[in-house]
Amino acid sequence: MKEKDLDKQESLYRYAEIEKINSICATIQQKIFAAQTKEELQKIKKEYLGKGGIISQIFSQTINLSDQKEKKEKIKLINEWRSKLLTITEKKEQGLNEKELNHQLLNEKIDITLEGKKLPFACLHPLTQLIQRIYDIFLRLGYQIVESPEVETEENNFTKLNMPFGHPARDMQDTFYLSDGLLLRTHTTNVQSRILSENPNTELRIISAGKVYRRDDDDATHTHQFTQVDCFVTGKDISFSNLKGTLELLMKELFGEQQVIRFRPSYFPFTEPSVEVDAACLQCQQKGCEICKRSGWVEIAGAGLIHPQVLKNCGFDTKIYSGFAFAFGLERLLMIKYGIENIRNFYLNDIRFLQQFAWN
Repeated sequence: MKEKDLDKQESLYRYAEIEKINSICATIQQKIFAAQTKEELQKIKKEYLGKGGIISQIFSQTINLSDQKEKKEKIKLINEWRSKLLTITEKKEQGLNEKELNHQLLNEKIDITLEGKKLPFACLHPLTQLIQRIYDIFLRLGYQIVESPEVETEENNFTKLNMPFGHPARDMQDTFYLSDGLLLRTHTTNVQSRILSENPNTELRIISAGKVYRRDDDDATHTHQFTQVDCFVTGKDISFSNLKGTLELLMKELFGEQQVIRFRPSYFPFTEPSVEVDAACLQCQQKGCEICKRSGWVEIAGAGLIHPQVLKNCGFDTKIYSGFAFAFGLERLLMIKYGIENIRNFYLNDIRFLQQFAWN
């Protein structure tokens, strides 16, 4: 073979070897670019660029070449590719780290523009709700809402209401007495003696509600504390028809147009004549049940025309002025309407019971 042909053949061989190295390194480069995770990248780096990897093997083979020109050329190429591939790997690794961090931040992102967890709304106590409904009714009728103290004097709680010392009604009330002649009011009727005394010979329409206290807790329908509403009217020519019309309106507003009431003669020291007010039983529709004691009627209030002596005690001229009054317990009304068996349920603060009355 001629020398010229030999040189050409050697040149072609070196070119083929260099292209082989370029092809191998280009393939490694593409694999680095294609890596999707840091784990996959580390595997490629170890397999191709690490000790004992493909690049190291090619480099070891090149070191043993006898042709110094070829050896120098290949070593230079391999080192250039190694440097390039390591740089690409480092940038790829940074990119994957950023991608992983962004993914983590996205998953842990808190959108402060979103609504927070909705907490359940509290509701008013059923007794408070009923008081508000009753107040709304009487405000439309032109009544004034008045409050009276729970700690009262004997004068306002008994004497002015026609219950002087020694009167048996004082014993009937089972009063909680305090020191210095004070007591826990036994009825909200104490508002009458206060308002009447402060406004003699005046036309009045008053509604009041609040807690009252008695030593009375013998059964499931009585307790030492309950809530009472007291209403009274004074004016000229006030009669039983005014009383009945007011009570009928109240009961129909609270329980529906079908609700009926009746009067039974009774006795209260601060009214004359006096009546007990009964409502047709809502639970059995007057067919007879445990709540109405098989009678079809449930006692709801005490009422009557204001006793002339009460008016006189408070400075009214009974020849000109008269009035009516009635009072009832709110717990009794709710027990009748919803079939509640024990009055103490209203005071146990059992949220399971109270949530049933989330009307508002």
